[in-house]
Amino acid sequence: MGVTGKLFLALLFSAQVVLAEGTPASALGRDGLSPIVPVIMMFGVFYFLILRPQQKRQKDQQRFITELKRGDMVVTQSGIIGTIKTVGEKFVTLEIDQGVSLKILKSAILESAANLKDEKNSSQKEATT
Repeated sequence: MGVTGKLFLALLFSAQVVLAEGTPASALGRDGLSPIVPVIMMFGVFYFLILRPQQKRQKDQQRFITELKRGDMVVTQSGIIGTIKTVGEKFVTLEIDQGVSLKILKSAILESAANLKDEKNSSQKEATT
């Protein structure tokens, strides 16, 4: 019999001794689990409120970057707005004005500038009414 077998028998014997002595069930460790339950619940809340949405955003951002194509109007993390001229494996050439281009990392692209056009149009409509 191995060490783990002997340890299991020793634990089993000690549990029988405790039960034979008439010790209450709470001494057997049932109260030992109660502090763990709130910790597990806090981890669950933390996962669903913080980690899961962040992973979803990262997945959406990665999908957006892989789907970039020539002619897309984008915004970089530094706030530069331009149109994609060429797309490489790691780099993108961004045309910010006629004849003015920047070569930037794909990961520096934040979002599509189509959202900005919609915001600009809606703000102009609000100003006229």
